Formats: sequence, C-alpha cells, structure tokens
Amino acid sequence: MGETVLRSSMTELWGTNFMRILIVEDDPLMQLGLEQALSEQPDFTIIGQAEDGYTAVQQAIALQPDLIIMDIGLPRLDGIAATKQIKEKLPKVHIVMLTSHTLQTEVVAALSSGADAYCVKGASLDRLLAAIAAAKDGATYLDPQIARLVVDNLKPTFQQTDSGVANLSEREMDVLKLIVEGKSNNEIGEVLYLSTNTIKTHVRGIMNKLSVDDRVQAAVIALRSGIV
Repeated sequence: MGETVLRSSMTELWGTNFMRILIVEDDPLMQLGLEQALSEQPDFTIIGQAEDGYTAVQQAIALQPDLIIMDIGLPRLDGIAATKQIKEKLPKVHIVMLTSHTLQTEVVAALSSGADAYCVKGASLDRLLAAIAAAKDGATYLDPQIARLVVDNLKPTFQQTDSGVANLSEREMDVLKLIVEGKSNNEIGEVLYLSTNTIKTHVRGIMNKLSVDDRVQAAVIALRSGIV
C-alpha cells in the first residue's frame, strides 16, 4: 500500500518524462544501494555512475543528466570541486549532495559550489526523494540535520534586518515557513491552495523584501530570526 502511494506521488511529480540520473559515489555498497533504490522509482532512470569527481565531470558532459547524486569525499577531485565545474558547464543540471560530511565549512562550501540540495547519508528514501523533487522544481533543500550549520555560518550580507521581516505579508510568512521545510513551489501551492505561479510571485516578493538572492538565504534568515 505504502509503495503504491509513493509510486503514485512520484508519477504526479515527474509526469511521463523520465528523470535521468547520474550517481557519483566511491563506496561500492552505497553506490549499489542508491542504484537499486532509485531504479525502483517508476520515473527515474540511472544513466551512469562515477567513482571520482574527475570522471563525474566527464560523465556529466557526455551524458547530460537531469540530476546528479554527488558524494563529497571523492578521490582525484572532491564532490565540491566537481559540482562547481559541472555547474559552470551545465548550469541547468540539478545536483543533490548525499554525504556523511556534516562539517560546517563543507556544508556551506557545497551550497556555494551550486549544489541544489544537501542530504545526509542514512536519511530515509522519502527524504532523498523530497530533496530530488525540490531540486527539480528549482528549490534548494537542506537536510534538517545541517540547516542550523548554515545559520551559524551566515555571511554578513545574509543577515536579516528587522524591517525586512516586518514587511512580509501574512501569506509571504506562510510561504517562507514552507520554504524552510524544504517544500517545492508545487508542494507549497498544494498546502496553501494556491497556483504555482502565485507561489513564485510570493517567493520573489520574499527575496526582494529580505534583500537575498535565493531561497536558501531566505530560509536561513527565517531560522535565525526565529520565524520557524
């Protein structure tokens, strides 16, 4: 029953098009586990695997995946450097960091490199699927275990001003709280019974009022200011 519901929800998320995924992982057991788990999703197809960052860049350019699952601790070229190179060459590809690394500097460096989502190894499959869905929708997903690390390492330009938060409307506050939860625009729309375009308008309004450039910075301000 649970598997049927999960498959149905993923079909609604991706539609009829397959999400083409490249797995970058140097641990054979972890690599096999990811391949098996993601291959069971009806709208995912694994198009390649790489065991080091240098090969990951080559594979990404050659295969043009929709999404990459990227480890950080890779030989030859680490996942952060690989992500930066891939994003420079393929800005539209989505990259989900799936790693055991939770050091503050590495988390921030991973997000600064252009990663769309950050999941900690050992998290549930549902959490990984949520990260993939958020990345596909243009959102940025932070695993709850590391969200606070980002808050503690904010740059001064990310810091919240009282006036910015105070200027948010009640609806924008609702949207911001759901952004912090890692929900995509589609999911926020479903929760608030609003269209995706309306949610996008609210997100732009939030970023303008908070003087930030993306959803991660907005979420960080929300956490630091105690909104959530």
